[in-house]
Amino acid sequence: MSCDEKVDCGRRRLLVATAAAGGVAGVAAAVPFLASMAPSERAKSAGAPVEADISKLAPGQMMTVEWRGKPVWIIHRTKEMLDSLQKTDPLVSDPKSERKQQPEYAQNEYRSIKPEYMVVVGICTHLGCSPSEKFKTGAESGVTPDWAGGFLCPCHGSTFDLAGRVYKSKPAPDNLEVPPHMYLGDAKILIGEDKKGA
Repeated sequence: MSCDEKVDCGRRRLLVATAAAGGVAGVAAAVPFLASMAPSERAKSAGAPVEADISKLAPGQMMTVEWRGKPVWIIHRTKEMLDSLQKTDPLVSDPKSERKQQPEYAQNEYRSIKPEYMVVVGICTHLGCSPSEKFKTGAESGVTPDWAGGFLCPCHGSTFDLAGRVYKSKPAPDNLEVPPHMYLGDAKILIGEDKKGA
């Protein structure tokens, strides 16, 4: 159809230009809208793995790092702390750590890659409170006269041993979670990522 048939050329050019401008404006409006739906840098970093320097963590001490908005406890266990785990075996509800609160490489009596280091999420599995460390033993702990050391959740009284295993007949249904982690050397742990627990 030529320009002189039914629709004049000026009008046709105006329709094409208007449609093209509308398309460009639609794309220009959609780009910021779609970009706003992408996760922010803060959100990306909140789920990112976190490095923890354990070079100054003395035996018997605990440090806390934040990963995904949760406290992760790293405890450098002493020989006495490790020995206490055999005493608590008959008292905890999952003595062999067969539940899935830990990666396969931490499914052992210590619930860890290296026995001397415990890495757990410090959130009670009952209602999400944060337990308190009760490393002192016996009556001095304020828990029970035969207390072997571990953690007490002040909200509803759940207790966990020094491997994060929950004691029997407590409100918490499960052990403290062991997050995925790996060692980047003798002095650094990467929490949130693992390569088979290396």
